[in-house]
Amino acid sequence: MRLRFSQVTLLVMLCCSGLGIAQSSMGRSSGQLLYLPIYSHIWHGDVDSRGRPAKTLVSILVSIRNTDPLKSIRLTSAQYYDTDGKRIKEYIASPTMIRPMGTYEIFVSRSDDAGGSGANFVVSWQADSPASPPLVEGVHVNLPAARSIAFVTTARPMPPE
Repeated sequence: MRLRFSQVTLLVMLCCSGLGIAQSSMGRSSGQLLYLPIYSHIWHGDVDSRGRPAKTLVSILVSIRNTDPLKSIRLTSAQYYDTDGKRIKEYIASPTMIRPMGTYEIFVSRSDDAGGSGANFVVSWQADSPASPPLVEGVHVNLPAARSIAFVTTARPMPPE
C-alpha cells in the first residue's frame, strides 16, 4: 500500500500530538528548564566512497506555546547548543512575556548548519504563580520541488539544578 504525502503528513501530526499532550499534562509549575532536540541537518542515504552519508539541511521553527488560558509566562532563556555541547547562541536578549494561549517563535535558517545533527535548545520559563507548562516543539522542514521532508521534535523537562 502506497501512502500519499497528505496521508503521511496526517500520520506524523497524529503521532506527534500525543507527545505534546503528555508534556502539557504534567501539572502546573512556576517554571522549568526544557530540553528540545533539534537537527540542523539530517544524515541519510548510503555511505559514499569517503565513508560519509548524504547530508540534507533543514530549517527549524522553535515554537514555544503558552498552554495556560489565564496566566502569562515569562520566557527567560533559549540557549542553542551544537552537537558537541558547545553553546552557540542565546536567542532571548531579555525576559519575554508570552500571553495566555500565545506563542513565541525562534527561526533557525536552513543555511545555518552550525548546530549539526545533534543540536539542541535549552528553554527556561517562569511564572509568577503556578501555570500550565508551555508546549515547546521544533518543526524541521526542507521543501524542495522533488523531495520534501518535515518532522517535529518535542521538548522534555530537565531536572531542576
